Amino acid sequence: MATAFHTLDVFTDRRFGGNPLAVLPDASGLSVEQMQQVAREFNLSETAFVLPTKTPDAQRRVRIFTPAGELPFAGHPTVGSAVLLVDLGLVPAGGAVTRFVLEEQIGPVAVTVTTRRGRAVSAQLEAPQLPVVTDRSATTDQIAAVLSLPAAAIGTPQLEPQLASGGVPFLVVPVADPRVLARISFDLGAWQRHLAGTDDQNMYVVRVADESVEARMFGPAFRIPEDPATGAAAVALGGYLAQHAPDGAHRWVVTQGVEMGRPSRIELDVEVADGLAVAVHIGGNAVRVADGTLRVTGYAD
Repeated sequence: MATAFHTLDVFTDRRFGGNPLAVLPDASGLSVEQMQQVAREFNLSETAFVLPTKTPDAQRRVRIFTPAGELPFAGHPTVGSAVLLVDLGLVPAGGAVTRFVLEEQIGPVAVTVTTRRGRAVSAQLEAPQLPVVTDRSATTDQIAAVLSLPAAAIGTPQLEPQLASGGVPFLVVPVADPRVLARISFDLGAWQRHLAGTDDQNMYVVRVADESVEARMFGPAFRIPEDPATGAAAVALGGYLAQHAPDGAHRWVVTQGVEMGRPSRIELDVEVADGLAVAVHIGGNAVRVADGTLRVTGYAD
C-alpha cells in the first residue's frame, strides 16, 4: 500500500526552524498498528494521520502519534494539519480566513487558517479542553536533580512549579534567570528515578517576562528527549499564567527550541476571569518542506 505524505515545519515562518511534522492526508487505509509504525519510522515528535470524520460538524478527523504512542490532542500537529489541508485544497479556502473543525481523540477542535497570496500560512486553534492547574507531587530537589540545576534556581518569588493540563499534563517549572534555561542538562537517570510514570513526567521549563515566555520541553515518556515547540504545553501554560493575571484578554509570545537550533514562536491568547483561563487559543505559522509517497506494507514492492 502506498500513500502520500507531507512534512511541515510548524510554529515558524522559515524552513528548518520550528517543530517538524509529518502528515498523511489520507490515512483511511491504515490500521492503528500501522500508524504507530509510521510514527516510529518518521521519528518526529508527532505524526498526524488524517481520516474521514465521524461527526457531521467536522471537516476531517486527525489522529496524532508520537514514536511512543497516541495523544488525545497536540498543538503543532493540529496547526500543521489545518494549514496543509487548506493548502492542498482538501478543505476549501474561504477567502483570507477559513474556519473549520477537526475531530481529534479529545473531541472537536475549532481552527482558523489564514491564507496569503493563495497559500495557507498560519493557523490558530481553540483549546478543546480548558487547562486545569493542580499541585505537583515532585519535590523541588527532585526537579532540580532532573534538570541538573541547583534547587535555588527552581521557582521565582511569584511562581512555583505546578502541574497543568489541557488534555496532556505538564509540570510547569518556572525559573527567574534566562541563563538557567541554557544551563539545563536533562538527567535521564534522575528522571527515571523521580518522575517517570507520574503526572509530573513531562517537564515544561519557562522563564516569564511580562508578555514573553522562553521555554524548553522535555518528554522522554513520549520518546521526545526535547521538543522545539509544544502547543499542548502552551495551552497548559495558559491556565498556569491565568492564576496571576488580571481579568481580561492577554497574549503571551512563547519562544521555544532556541537551544536546539530550531527557534519556534507560539502565540498564546488567554481570556482570564477570576484567575482562571476561560478561553485559550494558540497559533503560529507553518511552512511546507517535503512531499512524497510512503509504502506501508511489510514486503518489498
